[in-house]
Amino acid sequence: MSGRSLCCSPEGIQKAKKALLGSSLTQKALADELEVTRQPIGKFFTGKPVDRNLFVQICDRLNLEWEEIVAEPASEAEVNQDNSIDIGAIVQEVREKLKPSIQELCGTMRVLDMTQPIELNDIYTSVNILEKITGQQRLGIDELLQECTNEDFDRFTLTRITAKRVPGLEAVEKYSKLMILGKPGAGKTTFLKYLAIQCIGGEFQAERVPIFVTLKNFAEAANKPGLLQHITEEAINPISSIRDVLTYGKVLVLLDGLDEVREEDSNRVLKEIREFSDRFPKNQFVMTCRIAAKEYTFEKFTEVEVADFNDGQIFNFTNKWFKDKAVKPETFIKCLKENNRIKELATSPLLLTLLCLAFEESGDFPANRSELYKEGLDALLKKWDAKRGIQRDQIYKKLSVQRKEDLLSKMALTTFEGSEYFFKQKVAEQYITEYIRNLPDANTDEEALQVDSEQVLRSIEHHHGLVVARAKGIYSFSHLTFHEYFTAREFVVVRQSSEEALQNLVSHITEKRWREVFLLAVAMSPSSDRLLLLLKDKIDFIVADDQRLQEFLLWVRKKSLSVKFSYKPAAVRGFYLSLSLNLSLDLSLDLSLSLSLDLSFYRCLSLNLDLELSRSLSRSLSRSLSRFLDLSLELSRSLFLSLDPELKNLLQKLQEQLPSRQDRQESQKWWLANGKAWCEELRLVMIKHRNIGHDWQFSNEQKELLQQYYDANKLLVDCLNRDCYVSLEVRQQIEDTLLLPIAEIKQRQQQS
Repeated sequence: MSGRSLCCSPEGIQKAKKALLGSSLTQKALADELEVTRQPIGKFFTGKPVDRNLFVQICDRLNLEWEEIVAEPASEAEVNQDNSIDIGAIVQEVREKLKPSIQELCGTMRVLDMTQPIELNDIYTSVNILEKITGQQRLGIDELLQECTNEDFDRFTLTRITAKRVPGLEAVEKYSKLMILGKPGAGKTTFLKYLAIQCIGGEFQAERVPIFVTLKNFAEAANKPGLLQHITEEAINPISSIRDVLTYGKVLVLLDGLDEVREEDSNRVLKEIREFSDRFPKNQFVMTCRIAAKEYTFEKFTEVEVADFNDGQIFNFTNKWFKDKAVKPETFIKCLKENNRIKELATSPLLLTLLCLAFEESGDFPANRSELYKEGLDALLKKWDAKRGIQRDQIYKKLSVQRKEDLLSKMALTTFEGSEYFFKQKVAEQYITEYIRNLPDANTDEEALQVDSEQVLRSIEHHHGLVVARAKGIYSFSHLTFHEYFTAREFVVVRQSSEEALQNLVSHITEKRWREVFLLAVAMSPSSDRLLLLLKDKIDFIVADDQRLQEFLLWVRKKSLSVKFSYKPAAVRGFYLSLSLNLSLDLSLDLSLSLSLDLSFYRCLSLNLDLELSRSLSRSLSRSLSRFLDLSLELSRSLFLSLDPELKNLLQKLQEQLPSRQDRQESQKWWLANGKAWCEELRLVMIKHRNIGHDWQFSNEQKELLQQYYDANKLLVDCLNRDCYVSLEVRQQIEDTLLLPIAEIKQRQQQS
């Protein structure tokens, strides 16, 4: 008997016929299922020689061990050394024939608003894999907050990952059957395409044949073919070549987008995949699916998750994107580092692509951040599926895209007000229940509403990835940026900037974590006049009831008026407020810089002199030897700037008292003995000649109020400087009364 053919023994024929009946199959049905003609099946059941591969496949389908029914069982050596089949040559032949189609299908990518496709290898950035699924971790909310919280809320992020990452290629080598899960736009398809290109190029598993199957196309193919038939029709003929490489375990089977299969095709496709992977178990299988798509069960597949991009991956992607372009990658990275909220979005490959496209247009991010975030949300809510022709099954028919946004806005505000960055699944479902029960023709049955809310939550995670599981039964918004965006949207869009809504919003002015919400709300508003005026009133009343603080603001006003400089009075007031508070609160000059918006502001001699003198006093009050050693240099700068002969003379005398900085030991002794008196002498000179350097002796409570007042005014100025619509009249009114004592503000209001 030829090594290429096998035939059944008489006993084997009986076993095969019994198995055929047990499987509720006919010979014709078996032939159709195996995608062969009736003739070889008839030969099998009559003991005639049949192609070895087909013989094994028939036995596999009938759950028979082929060695037990074959007429002349071959030894293991015969099976492994079948000289009639040079499988290596067949693999190389099939690879060569498949190469053009694999390169065409997988060699380029085009997403969102790209004007043309780009070569995959020109943009591909290595993927990292999490071997533990994030949403299946058994962690509590406190543990999640511990992983994410940062003392500085500006650097707080929900996307920080502490779990171990494994390079994607390493995970594929490690597991023969791999299910790769990931959020929308996480790079699952790109990774599968990369595997195909690397394999066909001989860089990865060169001994295998890569076969790439878009499961949506397979599910919707005419006449509903089996997976083997679909592969052969899509890839190459003759069928026997594909069967050979599959039978000998020489294929890298890449199945993309299980979640994209329509509900009506789902069961058939799942059955095909299970049977195909069981029928050809020696091959390497990699399949992708969105997280939370369905409770798919593939017992022999290991589930892993695509990790968000880290800083290194963002850097690599950016360098490749902007290579040989007018905009340099360094410029993009610099701007990204300066805005942590935008940088957080860059952890998603899809949103990073969107950021690159937006940045490429002008060399900067749009001034109106809310428009940028809305574009990102549109990509996740609408464009990402629509651009690829994917229609998702609508879980809840009454929930349009706008209503989903309204629902997310309601959830965002409720959770943000309670500082609930992570929330339990049941809590999220309750918010959804409360929302959908008020929709037209809503189901009034509580149990039905509960089921609907579970499905809606799952669909928002699966379809859009805007709310995601962070641990078992615990959810959060995918990015803090989106949590803040939807919170602002609730005030401006859903509640339409009503007086009650805006009063609620401004009540949070002293809470640092609301900063981005204010900036987004101002940017979203068709007119931000009312919101900005309410903010201004709220800020003024932070210090309105403290007499000492009002005296301080009165001094700030008088001192600013003494400066002969034709510039915005508010900017000069901001300068002296920051300068005085810097001695006790360590504030920067950010507020005055934001108000001035002009570098010539700091060319004023008076301002420069007061700045240098204040620095000298601050340095001396620090009681630090290293800072004290620089005092002489700073006083020299003050001497250069001073036009008052008497002040110049006094500063010269103070400078002459200082010991040589060459001898640190002597300087230390002098400083310990004379430092305090010297500081007070400098302070008295500053008070007499420049009216600065006062020791206001604020209490801790007053310092806290001043810090809040300063931060709130800085936020208000940042709002004015954002790309928002505010009338000239309101802008002028706010700038004219900024940082003034409450009595003068009221007086101006009465006069207007």
